[in-house]
Amino acid sequence: MNVAVCAYGAGNVRSVELAFRRLGATAAVAEDGEAVLGADLAVLPGVGSAGSAMMGLRRRGLDSALRTRAAAGRPILGICLGLQLALDESEEDGGVAGLGLAPGRAVRLQGARVPRIGWAPLDGGGETYWYAHSYSAETAAATATSEGLAAIVEHGPFVGTQFHPEKSGAAGMRFLERCLSRV
Repeated sequence: MNVAVCAYGAGNVRSVELAFRRLGATAAVAEDGEAVLGADLAVLPGVGSAGSAMMGLRRRGLDSALRTRAAAGRPILGICLGLQLALDESEEDGGVAGLGLAPGRAVRLQGARVPRIGWAPLDGGGETYWYAHSYSAETAAATATSEGLAAIVEHGPFVGTQFHPEKSGAAGMRFLERCLSRV
């Protein structure tokens, strides 16, 4: 299994790459569209801000490669900021157009816990995962929530998580293994 981890100048690229390698996948950092298009699974990792991340994706041609993959029905996994970038837009950085891989927008969290950092289960008794975010997806494509916020988003070939599976211990590794098994 060949996994391309998109490098766009931000993100937790190395930890995502190592997590997939621990599962036996051939994972490599992808800095150009060709590598993203040729992989069995493309991963859009996430740590950083929407504006600079989108600029990095565009500079490397990764934005168009990800859209081409999605149009062809080929699997993409977005993690945290990667999920938010996959939406139509984000209100971060004064408003940023997203990739449009899933409907919706990323909005700033409200409340006492911003950023939201720590372990939290999926609502309804699901697994517990590690979260670190200040924005959250507002989308009809959410398939699971945590503390009332979108935790997993699925739209066509795109699956996105607000949590960090690569930092979520055994539960996160099981999630990534399920992603690989769908390819």
